Amino acid sequence: MENVFDTYRPEGFTSVNPYLFAEDPEGLIDFLKKAFDAKEINRSTMPNGDIANSIVKVGDSCFMVSQARDQFLGMRTSFYLFVNDVDLVYDKALECGAKSELQPMDMTYDDRQGGVVDPEGNYWWISKRLKEEQYSD
Repeated sequence: MENVFDTYRPEGFTSVNPYLFAEDPEGLIDFLKKAFDAKEINRSTMPNGDIANSIVKVGDSCFMVSQARDQFLGMRTSFYLFVNDVDLVYDKALECGAKSELQPMDMTYDDRQGGVVDPEGNYWWISKRLKEEQYSD
């Protein structure tokens, strides 16, 4: 069988990419820009002005944000960010309106990690590998 994932992907996209449905997508995009230095790459809107799709880039990863409606209301997710300064990014996220889920600390699996919840209820695990090696059993 051929590799169905062997196809063109726009820069910043991988085989699996998050797609967030937010009750306040404009607010979420603004939070992402302020807290994680996100860049909005593209936006399309519906005739009523709602965000149909926004492509947002955090670090080297792209994902999409849209207006939540109908069966997509209340969807939440979790992200794992790799950064070089956990405490700085954690503090900045709190200043931008996130709530603390886990204060930064060194974990037994050799990551320094903190966690925040954004204004839409999504979890962001902010981590740095303390050893430059793969996770092990």
